[in-house]
Amino acid sequence: RRIISLAPGATEMLFAAGAGSRLIATVAYADQPPAARRLPRIGDSSAIDMERLLVLKPDVVVYWPGGNNPAQIAQLQRLGFKLYGQQVNRLGDLGASLRRLGRMAGTEAAARQRAAEIENRLSQLRERYARRAPLTALLETWNLPLYTVGGRQLMSDALSVCGAVNIFADLPQLSSAVQVEAVLARDPDLIIAAAPPGAGVRWLRDWRRFPSMKAVRRGN
Repeated sequence: RRIISLAPGATEMLFAAGAGSRLIATVAYADQPPAARRLPRIGDSSAIDMERLLVLKPDVVVYWPGGNNPAQIAQLQRLGFKLYGQQVNRLGDLGASLRRLGRMAGTEAAARQRAAEIENRLSQLRERYARRAPLTALLETWNLPLYTVGGRQLMSDALSVCGAVNIFADLPQLSSAVQVEAVLARDPDLIIAAAPPGAGVRWLRDWRRFPSMKAVRRGN
C-alpha cells in the first residue's frame, strides 16, 4: 500500500478517496489538499526522477495517461511496476473514478462518501443553471502563445455544468493553441483566465485592446 502519484490531479483524487496516508511521493505542483505539500517530489508531470522512484519501491504508481511522459511510463511497465492510469475528462465521471481509487487503495468507505458528496454538488449546480440562458466563453489557459481547451477537456465540461458554452468546444484536442483572430470571430460573452497566481489580471487586461468584443464591452 505504498503509492506514488505522478500528477497533481491524481494526488488530489487519492486524498479525496481517503488514500492520502498511503502516498509516499508525488510531483511538482501537487499542492491540493494542503497535506499534499508535505510529500517528497520526484520530478514533474512531464519528467520524473526514475532513480528516486526505484529507491522508494512503490506498490502502485498512479499516472496521468494524457500528460505523463509515455516513454517513462513504458519503462516502468517493463520494470514490472503496477501502474494505475488516472484521468477524468468529465465531471460526471469523478464519482466513479473516486470509487475505483478507493477499491485500489482499500479505502472504499471514504471514497464512496466523498463521491456521493461530489455527485450531489454537481447535481445542485446543474439544476441551478439549467434554466438560464447560456453564455459563450473563452477559457484562456496561457497567453503567449494563446492556449485554450477543447470540448473533451475537464474544464470545458465544467463550463457546461455552470451554464456556459466553450467557444472552442469543437476542437478535438484537450489543449490547443488558437489565433486571436479566431477568438474575435467567435466573440465570446465571457473570458476566463485560468492563469498562474498573479497572472490572470494581466492576461485579461490585454483583451481591452479589442473594445468591440462583447466580453470587453460588458466587462466580463
